[in-house]
Amino acid sequence: MRKIITIAESVLDTEYTHGQPQRTFVGGRIPCAAASLAQAGAATFMVSECTADCVGDIIIDYLSRHNVDTTSIDRYPDGATAFSAIFRQDDGTSRIVNYGQYPEDRFNVIWPRIDKDDIVIIGSLYSVDLPQRERLFELVSYAAERKAIIIYLPGFQHGINFRITRVMPNILENLEVADIVIAQQQDIDAIFPDENDGEAYRNHIEFYCDNYLHITPGLDVKRYGARQCRQHSGPGARDNMLGWQAGFTAGIVYGLIARGVTHETLPALDGGTWDAMIAEAMQWAEASTGPDNCVDAEFASSRTAALLAALENYDKTQENKL
Repeated sequence: MRKIITIAESVLDTEYTHGQPQRTFVGGRIPCAAASLAQAGAATFMVSECTADCVGDIIIDYLSRHNVDTTSIDRYPDGATAFSAIFRQDDGTSRIVNYGQYPEDRFNVIWPRIDKDDIVIIGSLYSVDLPQRERLFELVSYAAERKAIIIYLPGFQHGINFRITRVMPNILENLEVADIVIAQQQDIDAIFPDENDGEAYRNHIEFYCDNYLHITPGLDVKRYGARQCRQHSGPGARDNMLGWQAGFTAGIVYGLIARGVTHETLPALDGGTWDAMIAEAMQWAEASTGPDNCVDAEFASSRTAALLAALENYDKTQENKL
């Protein structure tokens, strides 16, 4: 059965308004996308690390509660799990302060098995910065050799300060192994300053990866591919942008599996299929704007039958090839 392997840092976020905490939740598009997919019945693994502390327990509980396999999360004994304080400003912007302490010997994860046509999602600070970058890219390179579909979410937790030029070689290396790139406007602004999404695609992304999905601040989605751009109208900005974008990512993965798209057939995917997958992904996105930043049980169950049927059909097709 096809699997989904998600690789990203584990972070607990707390939002503040006028100095008062409003809500605490597991942050990051990738962990929240994993929660949606696992809840719908897909075999989903999270590769990450967090301290064996109370904050780490909250993150593990969230993932486990949504049926994500957490055996590949390293629970190190010394340090403090990453924590972000998000201060919402009156003008709609946010100021983010990041905390956390990692041990010197870290990211000692147990790698999950990766097979052909599995889907691997990478992104966040893990995919660009040392020391975990080296071990992560070993796994991603292996996944590429195994002909898994690799989805890259460029960007990282905002509020992290470092020179983008220092990690640019790693970003380009990630683009080179990616089959699909999904980025939001903030990511492009941080990585390719002074370039709009079209320029970033033509000047940087297209050379490495032809399939690029760009999410605007108003949640329109632009699909770049085959030297063309097609725009899909979005619902306008949402209060929970994290949940929307995590749900959109999960919806794209669901679309690939439900339609039986493989590593071999992805390059020839026609525009109509892409349009249908993006429309479906937007439904997942809208269903992921609740407090958990993922689809609820009712929405997940409405997709389970089609997902499991597609997975079973894939297994039968592979058996017939043997």
